[in-house]
Amino acid sequence: MSFKETGPRIPVTEGIRVDKVSPNARLFKSIRIIIVIALAIIGLIPIFIMGITTFKSRAAIVSVPPKLLFSPTLEGPVFLLTERSNLSGKRLEDAKANAQDLSLFEAVALKNGQVITGPSDFVMRLRNSFIIAVGSTIFSVTLGLFAAYAFSRFEMPGKDDLLFFILSTRMLPAVVVTIPLFLMYRQLGLYDTHLGMIILYTVFNLSLTVWLLKGFIDEIPKEYEEAALVDGYSRFQAFFKIVLPQAATGIAATTVFALIFAWNEYAFALMLTSQAARTAPPAIATMQGRGGIEWSAIAAGSLVFLIPVVIITFALRKHLLRGVTFGAIRQ
Repeated sequence: MSFKETGPRIPVTEGIRVDKVSPNARLFKSIRIIIVIALAIIGLIPIFIMGITTFKSRAAIVSVPPKLLFSPTLEGPVFLLTERSNLSGKRLEDAKANAQDLSLFEAVALKNGQVITGPSDFVMRLRNSFIIAVGSTIFSVTLGLFAAYAFSRFEMPGKDDLLFFILSTRMLPAVVVTIPLFLMYRQLGLYDTHLGMIILYTVFNLSLTVWLLKGFIDEIPKEYEEAALVDGYSRFQAFFKIVLPQAATGIAATTVFALIFAWNEYAFALMLTSQAARTAPPAIATMQGRGGIEWSAIAAGSLVFLIPVVIITFALRKHLLRGVTFGAIRQ
């Protein structure tokens, strides 16, 4: 027995979903994209100016109106990384006569009537920034993680008051407590030391890390840990094997914020250090050249100082985006 088709065949589209995007939705999406691009361009203008200033000569920097087209020079990097003295008269003529034996940096300095006397201390300042920022970030995130877990999982008397007290440490401007800290550090022998700055930045970052990490840990269901405890895990085992992996994105986001604060901090570094532990921000701001302010060296130092934070942020960008939106969608 056979059956004949009595009508037109209807194509089967089961399992295929076709979403139609309205013209208004496309228009709004295009507008949002244009706004984001415009804001990104506006935000990058200072970095662009800093980058081109690094390779401008002093005459091009102070010219009015500013020059966008100029002959690039290495004055900025040379002035940033070297110490120099001025030459004049016969000494300058003798140095120019022997210019064929000079290195690239020496030739750039001689072109400005100077001779290199040694390396600058900028590399040491950058190293101090790295030691202090990384050390304080590790301590503040570690201590903040354990404190946040305790506040999130255990009931204790006065918990809300303790959380507010921790937050209140960030309410005062840094300048208000600088003088008492200076006097205390002089008495304790912590003035101009790496340890003193690490302790200080750790304390000031704790409020940020505790509050951020508590919010992330609150979003992790307690049932996961309760199931692990029923299976025979100890509280520490449940924390390290259950909570810690779940909070990894939040830890990454908190680490970036704490590192940026410690890396960029200026007021404490200016008042509580002088030589041994001075970091890059006050060193760049107080940079003086021979015969005037060397804006190209300041721009070069700022650009070099910016690069590590950009690299770390880009390396953790996936975790950072997940950490910022952690808990926004509940199942």
